[in-house]
This record gives sequence, structure tokens and C-alpha cells, in this order.
Amino acid sequence: MPAKSRFTKLDAFTKTVEDARIRTTSGGVVTLTSLLLILYLVWGEWADYRRIIVHPELIVDKGRGEKMEIHMNISFPRVPCELLTLDVMDVSGEVQTGVMHGVNKVRLRPESEGSGMIESSALELGKDDGGVHLDPEYCGDCFGAPAPSTATKSGCCNTCAEVREAYAGVSWSFGRGENVEQCEREHYSEHLDEQRKEGCRIEGGIRVNKVVGNFHFAPGKSFSNGNMHVHDLENYFNGAEGVEHTFSHTVHHLRFGPELPEDLVQRVGAKGVAWSNHHLNPLDATEQKTDEKAFNFMYFVKVVSTAYLPLGWERTGSILDIPHELIELGGYGKGEAGSIETHQYSVTSHKRSLQGGDGSEDGHKERLHARGGIPGVFFSYDISPMKVINREARSKSFSGFLVGVCAVIGGTLTVAAAIDRAVYEGGQRVRKMHSS
Repeated sequence: MPAKSRFTKLDAFTKTVEDARIRTTSGGVVTLTSLLLILYLVWGEWADYRRIIVHPELIVDKGRGEKMEIHMNISFPRVPCELLTLDVMDVSGEVQTGVMHGVNKVRLRPESEGSGMIESSALELGKDDGGVHLDPEYCGDCFGAPAPSTATKSGCCNTCAEVREAYAGVSWSFGRGENVEQCEREHYSEHLDEQRKEGCRIEGGIRVNKVVGNFHFAPGKSFSNGNMHVHDLENYFNGAEGVEHTFSHTVHHLRFGPELPEDLVQRVGAKGVAWSNHHLNPLDATEQKTDEKAFNFMYFVKVVSTAYLPLGWERTGSILDIPHELIELGGYGKGEAGSIETHQYSVTSHKRSLQGGDGSEDGHKERLHARGGIPGVFFSYDISPMKVINREARSKSFSGFLVGVCAVIGGTLTVAAAIDRAVYEGGQRVRKMHSS
């Protein structure tokens, strides 16, 4: 049997001759409608194939020796910048007192004047002369304290700041600097009095070890006394007449790690992607007020490492493997091809008077507050052992897209054929009824 005859017997698509076909107006309308419907549905399949979704994965965080950036913008309307100190500590034993790198102290006008920003040139308190114009042979007295290791001239205290540093090194209270030659020369007490009614805003970022720790804002110079971290509170509690320092504050912004780019949030997060909603920083626009000097606020933050991997990302290396000293502040966590290593966090808060008492003002009479402590605002952060990976992916594969297209075409034509047959048969029966 010829090969052509063998294939003819396998034909599952039998044909009718042209003379046996009947074309109708209703059939043309159904055909045109089905073609338009096919185009619409195929376009929907294409749009679905092109749609990008975010697949969250939860894994154990196995990173070691990593750093973490904390970016903040916090205002203290009743504490001047000269009294405000930012300290960072962690359980690894690393203490970074008086952190300034990457952080700006912005002096604010008094609340009665609207708390507007004062020019940046006014930020340099206590550095008017700084010993620059002193005799090269001059060696200032440290008044019984050993000279600090950071002194510009070894064994000497040539500026008021160096005397304060020397006092902090031996846990001595410094006060207003009366009878201290360097401070009287730099008019330290006069500048301090000028700023008494001012506020301060801390903005910028710090880079810390990615371990359990805390950072806090407290008044006065910080120093260690045995195993205790303490602050020189004399100038804070002994304010000028008519001036009451308190730690009322507003957290304008606080985040851990780099921020997601705005275009990325709009592309995958602005229309209901759950992860981007969770990624919002819960402490943003938080305001706390108090009229007590001896009062502190505590925030307990749980930090969860979160990675964002764009579509088509493949690991070729990690920016976290580069020594962090080589990465500028604000760039740590931004990887290749748009990947981002950042952090989400949840937070609970607590506030108490350092005078003790119960929590009846907050509706908790059963809660008793301990006496003592340091006035200020404290952020204690804990690192979760889990890590969330958010990976971009297509909603379906290309083969899935082809299957969908075939299903659309086949299903639409099958339904259209059934509708056309029903219309034709109905028309025929109506004609027979009228002819009879």
C-alpha cells in the first residue's frame, strides 16, 4: 500500500466537499464575534504571562560577621544639641560612644518660635577656636584627669572638648566648665546658655554589627563606670531659669538597611502586594510627649533580614562579602542587578518615670515602675534567626502561555461552532413550521 494511503487512513480531521457546505449570515456574525473574543483572551494570556509577582521564601539566616545600617530622623524639641548624645552598643562588646560619622545634629529654634532649623554654620558648638590659634608650645591642663588618647597634642588638654573627654575617661562630672581655662576661653557656658531653649534633630545613618544591641539618645557626656554605662546629667537637670528639658520627641523616619527604590515600590508594591505593605517602617511619624525631666522611652525592635531579588537575578557575588569599610554609608546592602539586602522590623514600646510609681495614667494600675535610670530615648534591637527572601518571577512559564493560547482558541471555536449549529438548526425548524 502506498505511503500516502496509509497516512490517509490516520486522518482524524475528515473534510466535507465545498458543495456540501452552507454559509449563513448568522454563521458570519458568530465567526467574527469568536475571532474578536479570541484576540481579547489571547491578549489577556499574554498580559498574564508578562505579569511579575513576588514569591516570598523563609529560610534560616546563615550570615556571619555582617553589618547593618540604621537610618534615622528624630527631633527633640526640648533638648539642645550640646546636651544630646547618641551612643551605640551591642552584645559583642563594641561600644561606639558619641557617634557622629554619618550623623548630623541640626539645631532647632525654640518651640515658641516654630522649631525651625538654624543654619548649619551654627552647629559647631565648642569649636570656636579649638586651640588652632594657640601657641605651639602651649599644653593645657587636664585638671587632675589623664589626657584623652584623642587629644590633638599628646598629654595635653588644649580645648574644652578635650577636658570634657578627660573627665569622662575617669567618670567625673564636668558641669558648666567654670574655672576651666579652656572652656572660659571658648565661652562654653555662654554658648550652652544660648542654646538652652533650643531643640535638636538627629538625622543620618550609623553602621553597626548585625547582633543584638541598642542605640540611645541621652543627655550629657557618656562614659563607663565599672560595668555600667552612665551619662553626665548635671547640665541636663540644672537647666536655666524657665527652661525645662524633657525627652518629648518625634520619630520622623527610622529604618534598618537600604530603602527600596520608589520605582520598585510602584512596580510591584503599589497595587496590593502584601510584602511591600509589611515593609513600611512602623515607627515613622511616631510622636511621644512628656513634661517630666526624669523620664525615658524604650522601643523594643525585632529586626528580620529581608532580601529582594529581581527577575532573572543570579548570584555572582555579594556586596556583603566586600569589607564594609570600602562601602559608603547608605550603600551597604545594595547588590548587583538591582538586588537589595535590607531589613523589616516590628516594634513594641514602653515608657516610664524614673521616679517610680504605677502606670495608672496609662490605665494600668497593676504595673509598677522601678526607680532610677537614665532619661532619654532607647532603641533595643534583636535580630531574628530567620530571613525572608522576596524573589521576582513570572506568573506563568512560556509553555504555560502556549497552553493557555491553545485552550483559548480551541475552546472558543468549539463553543462558537455549537452556537452556530444551534442557531442554524433553530432557523431551519422555524422555516419548516411556517411552510407547513
